[in-house]
Amino acid sequence: MKLKLLFITILLMVSCAKEKKTATIQEVSGQEVLQNDKNSDDFQLEVYDFSGLEPFLNKKDDKIYVVNFWATWCAPCVKELPYFEKLNSEYKNQNVEVVLVSLDFPHLYEKKLKPFIKENNLASKVIALDDANMNTWIPMVDENWSGSIPATVIYKNDERRFFEQSFNYEELEKELKQFIK
Repeated sequence: MKLKLLFITILLMVSCAKEKKTATIQEVSGQEVLQNDKNSDDFQLEVYDFSGLEPFLNKKDDKIYVVNFWATWCAPCVKELPYFEKLNSEYKNQNVEVVLVSLDFPHLYEKKLKPFIKENNLASKVIALDDANMNTWIPMVDENWSGSIPATVIYKNDERRFFEQSFNYEELEKELKQFIK
């Protein structure tokens, strides 16, 4: 018991001795914010509630949007992220934009999400959704969405498809090509 208490005391002293970094998260409601270079240690993560995210789900500018809901703690989500990155890279000159919407918990933005974005060199637009009222916004994304992730919306103007599944690259590209005319 004394050994456990000593271990916990040392752990607390070490964790308290570390300098706490202030968050560089900027909350915005409905407007985009310029995002710093993701390779910088202090890039700003765009954080929205659902009303701020909603414009990303309803743009009408003849561009094809691929919006993926994911989280760093979701193994199938992390496994498919390279496919979204490849899609973004190969189709960005064809009027396609990939938006990765993280559902990570806000207390993990600095410790988990931002390091993940940096370590994996995510080039797609990454935004975080911080809205605990899931029962309201999930059916607004798609009325048939159970809330499980990964989930993806592909849309162009008023044409829209929703997927509550994981993708491999070929499947994802096949779905995207249905929007390219």
